[in-house]
Amino acid sequence: MTNMPDPIRSPLLENNDRIAHGFFTRAGGVSSGIYEGLNVGSGSKDDPKAVEENRRRVAAYFDLPLTSLQTLYQVHSPTVLTITEPLPSPRPQADAMVTNVPGLILGALSADCGPILFCEPDAGIIGSAHAGWRGALSGVLENTVEAMVKLGGERSKIRAVLGPCIGPDNYEVGGEFVAEFTARDQTYEQYFRPSTDPARKMFDLWSFIVDRLSASGVQTASLNLCTYADEARFFSYRRTTHRKEPDYGRLIAAIAIRK
Repeated sequence: MTNMPDPIRSPLLENNDRIAHGFFTRAGGVSSGIYEGLNVGSGSKDDPKAVEENRRRVAAYFDLPLTSLQTLYQVHSPTVLTITEPLPSPRPQADAMVTNVPGLILGALSADCGPILFCEPDAGIIGSAHAGWRGALSGVLENTVEAMVKLGGERSKIRAVLGPCIGPDNYEVGGEFVAEFTARDQTYEQYFRPSTDPARKMFDLWSFIVDRLSASGVQTASLNLCTYADEARFFSYRRTTHRKEPDYGRLIAAIAIRK
């Protein structure tokens, strides 16, 4: 692990001096053991002091204090908050945030679910969203776009990038999962392919999220990086579950408008 965070950046979000972003990996943190690296999960059983230091390092990447870093109590919901100041304690339950206020870092935590960062550079509006299958299916992506439009963003100028999350080669699901999707829309069957187990399917969360974003009329990209497959760089809830480990670390994707 390197000494300081060195997040992955997307070209789609890069070409504006007003906005900084990063999809942070495990690199650059102080946690150890199963949390080795940059675990920012306050809800994990990691040493709270290590988590706080990791979060401070994320904020420092943006040249901002720890108090600027905003994260939610994520509950796999379609709920989006528009914020203009630091969040209260306890953290509100929601899965996405938008703002037009410089100096606030909007963070989405993940460990297989999809972290999405948004910006409308001309209007100076940003957003972050946490989208697992449940949140993506119930509308958190579209709701984030709508919140940005309500703030004054132009839909066609909004850019959205999906960061590291579990890939289609490692997301095996049961028949009841497939049924929940196809009950909503029969065309969603396209996101499933056969597994080696005839009773199960492989789910393409990457394509599902990107297609939902594209259908909402925004510019979209995906890093196409699998958290399950790349243990050196990413935490993974499913990998931890398969190994029967007691807990797992959380990654963060974050974006801010420069002051």
